[in-house]
Amino acid sequence: MTEVPPTSHDGPHAPRRPNISFEFFPPKTAEMEKNLWETINRLAPLAPNFVSVTYGAGGSTRERTHSTIARILRETALLPAAHLTCVGAARGEIDEIVDRYHEVGVRHIVALRGDPATGIGTAFVAHPDGYKTSPELVAGIKKRHPDIEISVAGYPEKHPEARDLDADIDTLKAKVDAGATRAITQVFFDNDLYFRYLDRVRGRGITIPVVPGIMPMHNFKQARNFVTRAGTSVPGWLAEKFEGLDDDGETRKLVAATVAAGQVQKLAKHGVDTFHFYTMNRADLVFAISHLLGIRPNGAKKAA
Repeated sequence: MTEVPPTSHDGPHAPRRPNISFEFFPPKTAEMEKNLWETINRLAPLAPNFVSVTYGAGGSTRERTHSTIARILRETALLPAAHLTCVGAARGEIDEIVDRYHEVGVRHIVALRGDPATGIGTAFVAHPDGYKTSPELVAGIKKRHPDIEISVAGYPEKHPEARDLDADIDTLKAKVDAGATRAITQVFFDNDLYFRYLDRVRGRGITIPVVPGIMPMHNFKQARNFVTRAGTSVPGWLAEKFEGLDDDGETRKLVAATVAAGQVQKLAKHGVDTFHFYTMNRADLVFAISHLLGIRPNGAKKAA
């Protein structure tokens, strides 16, 4: 580790409140929608910089993503960021989606190539008339609506399909050159991976914020299966902490909170002052970790 990321300080002993953001996924059922809005109501008073809403493979959650974003805009003071991918749609169709978001007031898009519609691990096949890469998608959004801020993905352990980390950082550079102003990392559990990645990114002249993506492991086995398919390594020491807890949800929750809180506090100790939480539509662990970072509710407007 050779670089400490830029931080915001009023003076050598006066660190500012960390910046946080939250990711949600659009609900599939009425019960899931109720749970999501309970989560949003719980987390909104923490005044995140923004909240993002994911977008399923092949546009499978397109309408649910849009309706969730629209409701956040209507009923809360939160700033929503809409995820958008290249998968399964022609350029004209994606351009129309961007126009719809802009029309309802969205000014932030998380632009991703997206996972293959046939599943992670299979070959990505671009729509014959679509955007083929994330840099193309970023450029297309910026050309259409220059006032939209664009966040993109960063991969401390490289994208699973990238030849190597240098090639993956080439892609990040192309996304920045196309207009991206923030990278949010894939989840990682070894902070050294993040700092080494940051060194490599800065060494390429990429100066945008590279925000660590943090995932509290509510259900370790399920989460491990999900993240490893996306290219994240799960260290042995982490697996050991959850051994014997398959049928003990309460203890598992305490362990997950302790692990994630330790990770963010160590990152903060090394100067990181911005965090993006993959909430899995649950508020409890993220709220507790934010509290440990010194973030307190500020009476933000509550959603209906």
